[in-house]
Amino acid sequence: MGSPELEQYRQQFEEIKVQARELTAGLNEERFNWRPASNQWSIEECLGHLTIVGQWEVGAIERAIEDARARGLTGSGPFRYGPLDRFIVRMTEPPVRRKVRSPRRFLPLHGQPVTAIVPTFLHLQSQFLMQIERADGLDLGRVKVATPISRFLRMSLGMMFAQAAAHERRHMEQARRVREMLPELAGGR
Repeated sequence: MGSPELEQYRQQFEEIKVQARELTAGLNEERFNWRPASNQWSIEECLGHLTIVGQWEVGAIERAIEDARARGLTGSGPFRYGPLDRFIVRMTEPPVRRKVRSPRRFLPLHGQPVTAIVPTFLHLQSQFLMQIERADGLDLGRVKVATPISRFLRMSLGMMFAQAAAHERRHMEQARRVREMLPELAGGR
């Protein structure tokens, strides 16, 4: 990969795959879907939310890359990013500084099986990795991507990868905290 920045994003998404496997290893359905409180998400809901948002983001990134290739928006970096892009990434990064309610369309269903959510989430990471590879050679600062936050807000491609990885780390940390709180339930681990 030609861009050190893209290589860094690639490593982040690879690490998220490893963390997801470790986080969900040995969990039965009951433990995967256990909520610490009625108003808090389970591990399943954390991964489900990331999958819903991530699928939206991958689609937006894919369209932006296709458009950028057609328009010849190439560049080799280092890339420059605006203050709003950097602020959004900083606010998304764990530890959580400010809780943000998810829009209804990004709320996960509770009670999904581990056998459905985990493979879908891992496949999503592979899709992010494929888009990172496809972005090589593009001007990551000039290529703009629609965001799930608002159809009027667009981020640079480089910061969109950074924000997506930060969002995943944020909810992986949340899921890790849930795993640490798991009580001993019937059915073992």
